[in-house]
Amino acid sequence: MKYALVTGGSRGIGKAICIKLATDGYNILLNYKSNDLEANKSKEEVELNGVKCELLKFDVSDNESTQLIISNWLDNNKAAKIEILVNNAGINNDNLMVFMPNEQWHNVINASLNGFFYVTKAILKSMVSSRYGRIINVVSLSGLKGMPGQTNYAAAKAGVIGATKSLAQEVAKRNITVNAVAPGFIATDMTKDLDEKQLIELIPMKRFGTPEEVAETVSFLASKSAAYITGQVISINGGLYS
Repeated sequence: MKYALVTGGSRGIGKAICIKLATDGYNILLNYKSNDLEANKSKEEVELNGVKCELLKFDVSDNESTQLIISNWLDNNKAAKIEILVNNAGINNDNLMVFMPNEQWHNVINASLNGFFYVTKAILKSMVSSRYGRIINVVSLSGLKGMPGQTNYAAAKAGVIGATKSLAQEVAKRNITVNAVAPGFIATDMTKDLDEKQLIELIPMKRFGTPEEVAETVSFLASKSAAYITGQVISINGGLYS
């Protein structure tokens, strides 16, 4: 009963990761915040691969509901093992910092950085006890180089990068790896309003990436083949920032 928990798994990169890990033979715990329709569609696609997919509806930025739902699931599924955790949930809400209200800052930090902490803490004890785990955090090009108008988003993702490197050192002796993937411009709902024609001129490969290309990298980091890779940030950006 091997499971992978993917936060923000109903659409885009998260959905592609759920499907890929399902093809790798993992049952999927698909977390989502509010879109029941998309979550159920994703569940159906995941289960076409012959695995179970359970929906866990909670807001990762809400510590109380996160701890409650995950602990209840663990208590009710004692024979199951969550071997893989993919922290993918996050939001962007862009603005120049000089015009940014406090709420806009806190909402983005809470979703990506606090969400990483709340979910990982809820899962980590069971991984430590079983002496095995793979934690993959989806960060961003913004967290590596910064982007104008994304002070909040860049700060959140840079924080997760720092946490990735620190946590990797804490749990390595327990056979738990902690890595991050940093997508550049990926064709998802989050990038649909961007000027793709203009932006691809900045990308050496002259195209946006696909969610499936991110999912392939996550799949490798989640595998036993990546057992000696930890504390790393893998960029998936077509050469934009390497």
